[in-house]
Amino acid sequence: MKVLVTGSSGLIGSYLVRELLARGHSVVGVDNFSKYGPAGRRSLEHPQYQLVQGDARDADLLTDLLVDCDHFVACAAMIGGISYFHTFAYDLLATNERITAAACDAAIRVYGNGPLQKVTYLSSSMVYENTTTWPSKEGDERHVPPPSSSYGFQKLAVEYFARAAWDQYKLPYTIVRPFNCVDVGEERTVGQGEERSGDIKVSMSHVVPDLVQKVLKGQDPLHILGSGAQVRHFTYGGDLARGICEAVFHPDALNESFNLANAESTTVLGLAERIWHKIKGDDVPFRYTTDTPFEHDVQRRTPDVSKARDVLGFEATTALDEILDKVIPWVRQAIADGRL
Repeated sequence: MKVLVTGSSGLIGSYLVRELLARGHSVVGVDNFSKYGPAGRRSLEHPQYQLVQGDARDADLLTDLLVDCDHFVACAAMIGGISYFHTFAYDLLATNERITAAACDAAIRVYGNGPLQKVTYLSSSMVYENTTTWPSKEGDERHVPPPSSSYGFQKLAVEYFARAAWDQYKLPYTIVRPFNCVDVGEERTVGQGEERSGDIKVSMSHVVPDLVQKVLKGQDPLHILGSGAQVRHFTYGGDLARGICEAVFHPDALNESFNLANAESTTVLGLAERIWHKIKGDDVPFRYTTDTPFEHDVQRRTPDVSKARDVLGFEATTALDEILDKVIPWVRQAIADGRL
């Protein structure tokens, strides 16, 4: 099948493109390189892959590209770690609304006049930002208070766009909610400067590479945002790509939503200690201090992953230790190269 992927050079999108190609599909990618820059992610050369440099807000461009596509995965978004969506609170909301509307507009135009079967939308665990019960189960987002952050609110809006396009135009959809994607290859975000954390500066604002960066640069004690009791489910990008592919093609995913996450929960403090000892060794005592957290630092993100397992047959299989064994050498080399 032929699949259009917007945001195809991003953190999740680049993994997804490779997964689709490995499964024998042809892919058209759209990216304007606004996050990492044109050289920020390695280009992919493959006979079944076409990369179009363009803006995902351009509904006419997306319409032209969708004419002969069987599926559309709407990955494109302004996205980053917690400091990113505080720095760009308005721009993120406004830009992502335009991206989502353009995706829906284009798909509505071509649906029924060509092979397009469905749109798969990337949402986020942040739709559950204000929940007080765990694990978060698909459907809870309709009953808990709406997210407080502009990022979480906009991701919830993505889901409303998907359902509204179905209600009015019968445009089929699937919604996927990745939890805490971790990847090798994440680099400095264009337009976001370095931020001071204790005695050093970091430039990414995602907790795993940020902590790795600080330990590798010799920070001691290690600075942690908040108490460290925050609970997360760190999920490898390759696992998320598999889960998204299952959601795209599985017949029982039609007009459904799915949490995609590692089932293992980890506190930020526990993560920091693992990283510390992996880099410094078990004999070096773990020393840390806490800094004032950001306003929207959700204390617990714990998903119910049973629906993805039971319906899609998907489970995230890459353990956190394995993820760290991939990320640490990459960050070390990026520091040596002057990229971080």
